[in-house]
Amino acid sequence: MSDPRKLTTEAFDYHLPEERIAKYPIEQRDQSRLLVYHKGQIQDDRFINLAGYIPSDCIMVYNNAEVVYARLAFRKRTGAWIEVFCLEPSEPAEYARAFAQTESVAWTCLVGNLKKWKSGALTRWLDLGGGTLLKAQMLSREQQYVKVRFEWNNPRVSFGEILENSGKVPIPPYLKRESEEIDKARYQTLYSRIKGSVAAPTAGLHFTPRVFRAIRDKGISSSEITLHVGAGTFRPVKTERVDQHAMHMEYFSVSGHTLEQLIENHPNILAVGTTSMRTLESLYWLGVLLEDQPHPRQHLQLGQWQHLEHTPHLSPTAALKNIQHHLKQTGRETLQAGTRMMITPGYPFQMTRGLVTNFHQPKSTLLMLVAAFVGDDWKKIYQYALAHGYRFLSYGDASLLMPK
Repeated sequence: MSDPRKLTTEAFDYHLPEERIAKYPIEQRDQSRLLVYHKGQIQDDRFINLAGYIPSDCIMVYNNAEVVYARLAFRKRTGAWIEVFCLEPSEPAEYARAFAQTESVAWTCLVGNLKKWKSGALTRWLDLGGGTLLKAQMLSREQQYVKVRFEWNNPRVSFGEILENSGKVPIPPYLKRESEEIDKARYQTLYSRIKGSVAAPTAGLHFTPRVFRAIRDKGISSSEITLHVGAGTFRPVKTERVDQHAMHMEYFSVSGHTLEQLIENHPNILAVGTTSMRTLESLYWLGVLLEDQPHPRQHLQLGQWQHLEHTPHLSPTAALKNIQHHLKQTGRETLQAGTRMMITPGYPFQMTRGLVTNFHQPKSTLLMLVAAFVGDDWKKIYQYALAHGYRFLSYGDASLLMPK
């Protein structure tokens, strides 16, 4: 495996004109364009025809994470607006429990206009249950992240309901606009069902019932994982060298049933989105970790470069069976884990044969993952997409990448 410390961030730059960034989704999800890359060759199509390019012996793995309306706005008596962007829960740390809280909860947040919030609580009246007063209190600050405690005076209202009714859709900042009514439906996949993401797994935005029907009719299998997409996913790398970038932690869960499907269908696994691919590859290295430490005392987590500390000496099937054994030993039906793993060129893919994904920002970790998967041909793919009028980023067009 090549050393990422030899990679410069500049190597993943390209010129993306502002007008090529899709500011809004197209009218019909499955009418987005589809760039098909297979064994070095490129062709054009529409997403509705995706099933025609996927071998019938494949299993497609989707990220079923649901985007929450994670941006809460408060107005101070001075008139200044403060926006609190909830990134991940800290007290309690589990997403499901955090959304179910009815009195108080603490989250790690980004705060817009933070310089205007020096002390004291922010308050806001919500139109929920006859009027609910929401308070936000700053607990601590570490670099750009702020730990905020939210409290409210209506025990009939959960924090999940507060976000759903009073929060804003966290559309990416590069859209350079406020969220609108259309984003509530379109910045969400049709198969989303597990609340927690603050950014959409955007490769899934193109799927419709007729695309799923064509996939089923061809005999292609489907499975789901959950990775709660963090805001850091779409953050460009600003360091000179790739290894100087601090990768964010993202939490994921994979059921025992999905593990069984992956074992049965390997190596014919196709990831829908970079988040699914990151989860699948993280599974392999968790299996390697469990080979070396069969009885871990702490929560299962992968560091940013943990895959550089081990050789891929296990088969993917053996790695997945280690996870199955771990679940049996601990009496759990679902794996809960976290990953900071950063996939860059030279990474030896273990789990995935193909990838459905959008076109990503210059110098982003997502582009680096694509470059790792298709090699230097990422430049050819992106140059082709720019030359042929493809729309870029979250609301943009799609690609199917199958290098072998």
